[in-house]
Amino acid sequence: MALGSSITKAVIPAAGLGTRFLPATKAMPKEMLPVVDKPAIQYVVAEAVGAGLDDVLMITGRSKRALEDHFDRVPALEATLEAKGDDKKLRSVQEATELGNIHYVRQSDPRGLGHAVLCAKQHVGYEPFAVLLGDDLIDSRDELLSVMISTQQKTGGSVIALMEVAPEQISAYGCADVSAVDGEDYVKVNALVEKPSVEEAPSNLAIIGRYLLHPQVFEVLEHTAPGRGGEIQLTDALQELATDIDSEGGGVHAVIFRGRRYDTGDKLSYLQANVTLAVENEELGEGMKSWLKTFVATL
Repeated sequence: MALGSSITKAVIPAAGLGTRFLPATKAMPKEMLPVVDKPAIQYVVAEAVGAGLDDVLMITGRSKRALEDHFDRVPALEATLEAKGDDKKLRSVQEATELGNIHYVRQSDPRGLGHAVLCAKQHVGYEPFAVLLGDDLIDSRDELLSVMISTQQKTGGSVIALMEVAPEQISAYGCADVSAVDGEDYVKVNALVEKPSVEEAPSNLAIIGRYLLHPQVFEVLEHTAPGRGGEIQLTDALQELATDIDSEGGGVHAVIFRGRRYDTGDKLSYLQANVTLAVENEELGEGMKSWLKTFVATL
């Protein structure tokens, strides 16, 4: 596999139960919770396609049929909107169905993120690919995936995205020990720890939900033992690749992201995403800002 080869495939794990949002997610996938006027998962797919990753594989599970339905056409609805002359709503409905080539495979057993990624092996084949977690929304004005793709093409191994968090928050994330690379914006990953205690954390650099993975990760995941929580952790597989720098696909580098990110798996961050994007929405922005000023003044 030559350096510089194009990367076109993205994997989006979406098999989680969404327990943090119960009871809202009892009958609806958490990925379908709306952020302003689109489900959260649509922002993630659009991000992948915008970076040139137009072959998208979703790893789904039971009760996730709504994801497939959302990205499928509804001819009767489109015909009704067209007959009404409601071109704006027609375009919004068609937007999801025209994003890219979206495929689906089921993760029959919820055995962790590492196992979800392993479910993509047959579809991906032996080429580098991206993994985008559906809980993480990256603001469309901030570049991340394109920078990671460029970095992977330079380094040839795997690339992760890191973000600085408050030290007391690091135990909620995977954490990275890194060192600078002369003349480059990216850093070398020396070690990774999944959800360390504050005292044991090697830094305040948290792994966020964007990865550019060398296909060698599949071989590593196949022999990765269950880790924290009894699940197969992608972090554990990346740790092995980070230390095995001389083998094919070895070495892990990282891009430190300093843009805007929303964690839609967290209730407060989810609400913040809705408010922030509503304020910036062309149709809703002015009304939302006016209401917010009045509302805040009453607090």
